[in-house]
Amino acid sequence: MPQYLLSVWHDETYEVDFSSPDAQRRVGQVAAFNEELQRAGAWVFAGGLHPASSATVVRSGEGQVSMTDGPYAETKEQMGGFWVIEAPDLDAALELAGKAATASGEPIEVRPMQG
Repeated sequence: MPQYLLSVWHDETYEVDFSSPDAQRRVGQVAAFNEELQRAGAWVFAGGLHPASSATVVRSGEGQVSMTDGPYAETKEQMGGFWVIEAPDLDAALELAGKAATASGEPIEVRPMQG
């Protein structure tokens, strides 16, 4: 069955106060969505990410490897988490992405994974 990446996007300044009522509501909604994915057999893997400022970019060229701190992309929006799901087709993946957007309250990008 085809796999899709559902990536969660938010502003680069996004910080979660997990003690706030809004964050607790979203955590509960995402947990319920994760359970739905698992029951449906669509769950492969998911994870949240630390802020993009914690990233290290590793490059290789001319036999040398270099590392720099910070995100690769200088953008106002950053990926904050993701799901890898299995779905019969893109339409089914998009339907699940709609549920992910509702649960997380954030935009979701859907990308098919290469076979």
